[in-house]
Amino acid sequence: MSRPVKRSFSLRGHQTSISLEQPFWDALKDAAEKEGKTPAAIVADIDEARGDSGLSGAVRMWILDYFRRRRAVEDYNGGNRD
Repeated sequence: MSRPVKRSFSLRGHQTSISLEQPFWDALKDAAEKEGKTPAAIVADIDEARGDSGLSGAVRMWILDYFRRRRAVEDYNGGNRD
């Protein structure tokens, strides 16, 4: 497994950084492209909704949930063979 890579973001006017393993950075970039957003915009959305959890962990959980939901939609649509 890769070591975490730290990247900085400006969220609501203040600088912060998060550390994610490279596969998570790649997945965040893929999700951002699919959603027509920048990775920074997605991180800002996650930051606003995360509550008390840490930002890096919240981003990892968002990525996991995002791709699980996409897979469920793809599976559902693939099963609809009218």
